Formats: sequence, structure tokens, C-alpha cells
Amino acid sequence: MNMESLRSYCLAKKHVTESFPFDSDTLVFKVGGKMFALTSLSRQPFSINLKMDEALVPEWRDRYDDVQPGYHMNKKMWNTVCAGNNSISDKELKWLIDHSYEEVLKKMSRKKREELLKGL
Repeated sequence: MNMESLRSYCLAKKHVTESFPFDSDTLVFKVGGKMFALTSLSRQPFSINLKMDEALVPEWRDRYDDVQPGYHMNKKMWNTVCAGNNSISDKELKWLIDHSYEEVLKKMSRKKREELLKGL
């Protein structure tokens, strides 16, 4: 996966926006105003910060050297996933992105979640 395929994949999800809230290099994808994916436009190799269910974090970090505690994020529930080394398949990267998106939705209030999901 590269930057353009990440961007296309994230923006294809319902109610996703992209912005640069921190600086001109850090691209952030949000659902309902909450972050679910962040990436640097310049950092090499290409990596993505993604949220994950805390119970799954150890398994993924043990399975892949390219899944590390989230850079500048809460280490309990955020991972930095190095996508540029190709050690993680695109299928698994998409699962990780989907999971992060769903984790953010899950943590929203029922009312907010229902507003977002209305009409899907």
C-alpha cells in the first residue's frame, strides 16, 4: 500500500474527512471528528498510525516487527504500522484500517454513532 491507495481507501469510507490539524506534513483521517488514521507525507518508509482494540495490540506487535507502539500516540491502543516494508499484506493493512475506523465509531456515544450511520 502506498500513500495514494491509503488515501483512496480511507476516503471511500462513510463520513471520513481528511485534514492537516497538526502541521503541513501529518495527514489525518477522521470519522465524526475523531481520528482513526494518521500518516506523514514525508517520512520513509511509509507508515500509518492506527487505533486498535487493546486486547489485540500485543498479538499484532508480537506477530509483526513492523507494528510498533503508536508514535506520539497512546501506546495502549495506537500502533504505528510500517506499510513501506511490504511485510504486512495489503489485505491485512485494510483490515487494520477498517478495525481502527470501527474502534473509533464504537467509542462514540450511541446518539453520535446513530447520526453518522443513519442513511447507510
